[in-house]
Amino acid sequence: MELNFHFDFISPYAYLGWTQIHALAERHGATVRPRPLLFAGLLNHHGQKGPAEIPAKRIWVFKDTLRRARLLGVPLSPPPSHPFNPLLALRATLAAPAEAQRALVDALFAATWGDAEVRGVDRPEAVRAAAEEAGLDPDALLAQAQAPEIKAALRHGTERAIEAGVFGVPTVGVKDELFWGFDAFDLLERHLSGEDPLGPDMLDRFRDVPASANR
Repeated sequence: MELNFHFDFISPYAYLGWTQIHALAERHGATVRPRPLLFAGLLNHHGQKGPAEIPAKRIWVFKDTLRRARLLGVPLSPPPSHPFNPLLALRATLAAPAEAQRALVDALFAATWGDAEVRGVDRPEAVRAAAEEAGLDPDALLAQAQAPEIKAALRHGTERAIEAGVFGVPTVGVKDELFWGFDAFDLLERHLSGEDPLGPDMLDRFRDVPASANR
């Protein structure tokens, strides 16, 4: 079974989710497939602002993720700036060989939210340091990340995620089922265990409820 982990480095919840998803997958004999996408593309498609663009929500998210990181024993440090441009890091992930992607994503998340020495993945030097940490040739990776086919792959990956119903990060896809947010991992685990509290017919009464007010 494959768990599709849709993410953008800009999200601290995606970082926390990445630190936990592999152990969760192992408990259920599943594999994790990283699916980088551009969160701004989701926001633009759905006509939304990101949490960091709403001052009250920005502070709440940082407080919430700090609490969760402390409980998990996971290092959480602020990036040099936020929001920031994640394109280079996302493209580098797609440019990396499949067998090295996990190590590279580990290093890039550490350079964003963790405890890496070189930080700020919107900067080539931070992506270069992450590539070296992952055992990759940084010059080759940075060059490949700028290739037109890699840029197109990120764009198409974001479009495919939108078509699949993804609207936020992290989102874990299990076949046709989506679990949005790190706080949905308990439900993901129940689903993988065959104990999903959502029965097959329970959604039927809600699916076509009409709207009686619009703004």
